[in-house]
Amino acid sequence: MHPLMAAAGHRLITPTYTGLGEREHLASSSNDLETHIQDMLGVIKYEDLHDVVLIGHSYGGMVATGVADRVADRISKLIYLDAFVPRDGQAHADLIPDGHRSLEARAKAGDGWRVPPNPTPSDTSDADMKWIADRRLPQSLKCFLTPLKLRNGETKVPRSYIYCKRVAPSDPFRQFSDRAKKEHWDYHEMDASHSPHITAPDILAATLQSIVTAHA
Repeated sequence: MHPLMAAAGHRLITPTYTGLGEREHLASSSNDLETHIQDMLGVIKYEDLHDVVLIGHSYGGMVATGVADRVADRISKLIYLDAFVPRDGQAHADLIPDGHRSLEARAKAGDGWRVPPNPTPSDTSDADMKWIADRRLPQSLKCFLTPLKLRNGETKVPRSYIYCKRVAPSDPFRQFSDRAKKEHWDYHEMDASHSPHITAPDILAATLQSIVTAHA
């Protein structure tokens, strides 16, 4: 996505959550949703970012919702990419079937405090599958069990939703695409599986460009 977004004239920043990626050494059972919200707030503060188009993918929708609540004046658009859209008081586990029990069982099957990544979509190429496998890491169970606490109610930041139509057998994102349409958000669909930044980057880049430039 970086060269595609740069070619379109955008600066793409992809911060890493505590405990993942190059911050793997900070993995801890105490990391939770608030930890990751603070990660993003720190980047916005210390990079002195304004007029941000904030994109939340999957679980990242939980984080992006919290970030937009805290620094709405820094965010120009909020884009949910096949992502969870929580309301005040909801945790990730509340938004998937049998969430608390299933997540706790997955963590218990390992070391007890981390949840392994979900399976990679079947349409992912072999080369991308290998690239992903070397980078995906389990995540603290608390990230999924921590309720989001909104300080300012439903955001007034303009919201877009991108729904990926190649759904998994269990599709937790239809509820949010339905909500986006019902509430008349800027709504888009992609013929892609859950991680289009990997499987369909050109289409995703074009979709993001259309959202960013609309009404600019």
